[in-house]
Amino acid sequence: MPTVALLILAAALLSPAAAPPTPSPSSPNLAVLDGQPITAAEIESIGGANLTKARMDYYNAQRGAVEEAIARRLLDKEAKARKITVAELIKAEVETKVAPVTPEEQKSFYEANKARYFANVPEPEALKQIEMGLGQQRMQQRRAEYASSLRAKATVRLLLDPPRTEVVADDDPANGPANAPVTIIEFSDFQCPYCSRVVPTMARLKDRYGDSIRVVFRDFPIPQLHPNATKAAEAGACANDQGKFWQMHDLMFANQGRLDVSSLKQHAATLGLDSAAFEKCLDSGKYTAEVQKDAADGEKAGVQSTPAFFVNGRPLVGAQPYEQFAEVINDELGRLNRPVPPEKPAPVAPASPLAPPAQ
Repeated sequence: MPTVALLILAAALLSPAAAPPTPSPSSPNLAVLDGQPITAAEIESIGGANLTKARMDYYNAQRGAVEEAIARRLLDKEAKARKITVAELIKAEVETKVAPVTPEEQKSFYEANKARYFANVPEPEALKQIEMGLGQQRMQQRRAEYASSLRAKATVRLLLDPPRTEVVADDDPANGPANAPVTIIEFSDFQCPYCSRVVPTMARLKDRYGDSIRVVFRDFPIPQLHPNATKAAEAGACANDQGKFWQMHDLMFANQGRLDVSSLKQHAATLGLDSAAFEKCLDSGKYTAEVQKDAADGEKAGVQSTPAFFVNGRPLVGAQPYEQFAEVINDELGRLNRPVPPEKPAPVAPASPLAPPAQ
């Protein structure tokens, strides 16, 4: 069993294993069977999410190495400027500024993780491992903070380009100008609880970045898990016919327990839609094929679960925090030499006046 120190340090410095790079577009044929080529495009349609994940793992491993190389050079430059060694610089700016792990902290961590890590480890030995592991984690964090402070005073330009997946926006509902430098294509399911968690994140991103981002919403219902999701997706399209997609979007996510057909029609009435037109649209299955097309495009892009996002083609899977989106958006704006808007305080979201209480 690995020591707790290694487990904690690994968690703090998590770097996915490197994977092979994507095949060269100049060599589209990857195999030949009975004289017939097997093309890269065919492999992409089969490999889907696995290939996307492998490329992201490879990129993340590369990016981590690049960031470490930058940090080392910055530390070396600062040490030379101060006429000391890098080891002396690290001691002065990192080691002496890290608070020791107290016995209380060791004990607290031990009690919280005893069953998981220490079932067969004597308590005194476990506490030593915890002290070492937490101490290493703090050292790494302080070193990263100090390197970041040095980086802020330097000129750094990343040339390593992340893998991108070609995903079309189609004619789906969008919030933001068509010429925005950053386009976020979202594949989502109105009955998915994780998808609802991203709604305030998207609102916060729009508040900060304004016309610098365009958010496109595409449907990816998973009826095996969420039996009302497909009809809810159609309801969104029907509301879009009357110019109120985003209002219906917010209302459905706020009432995920009320997405049966009867409730969807009630939501439309709550929003002041033309009820007759909406009900005709929903009952006729007018947008069934459109929802299926969205899901098919998502599958081609490697989507396996919701929510899934592509930020200028860069995949982000799951209900990622605001900070993760902001990091990618800032990087994209930097690559395009566009200004990055300053951070705003996290808003306290009021209850939606459109959303009746869940039943």
